[in-house]
Order: sequence, then structure tokens, then C-alpha cells
Amino acid sequence: METLATAEHIREHLKLVLDPELGVNIVDLGLIYRIDVSDGDVAIRMTLTTPGCPLHDTIVGGVRRALEGKKDIKGVKVELVWEPRWSPEMMTEAAKAQLNA
Repeated sequence: METLATAEHIREHLKLVLDPELGVNIVDLGLIYRIDVSDGDVAIRMTLTTPGCPLHDTIVGGVRRALEGKKDIKGVKVELVWEPRWSPEMMTEAAKAQLNA
């Protein structure tokens, strides 16, 4: 039986977390740098669009809420990093189209 705690499944859950200012999900914005899964423990390395973002707690809390309590996920650790620095080139084409609409 396939476990739900894979990087791809987690990425899909994280698409439900929106940047409140931009209204685009954090995956398509390119804010998720790495997802590691080990025995149900999930470690996420991510960034924000700007250092000192006032919505830091909202977005990181959204990541935790999107994953905690899901089948096969025991714990969630979110590491916020500033290198590499985020840039608009990290967005998917879908995010770019959404922001240009």
C-alpha cells in the first residue's frame, strides 16, 4: 500500500496554502525549496517572497496546518531560509499567468 507521506503528496497538500497578499499558492510561487520525508516526519525548507515578510507566521502556520493530522504524517518541521533568495523567475507558468490576469 502506498504511503501518503511522499514529497509529491505533500507538495499537493501545500498547494492549498496561499500567499495572502498575492493569492497564489506557495508551491507555484516557488517558495518550497525542499521536502524531506523520513518515517512520517516531514521537513520542509522554504522561503518567503521578501525577508521580514509581515505574514511570516501566517504562511508558516498554514504549512503546518495543511500537513498536521494527515494520514502517515507524524511531525512537521518548517525551516525558513533566505538563500537562495526568492525571485519571480522561481514561479511556475501557472502562477505567472494568475498574477498577470
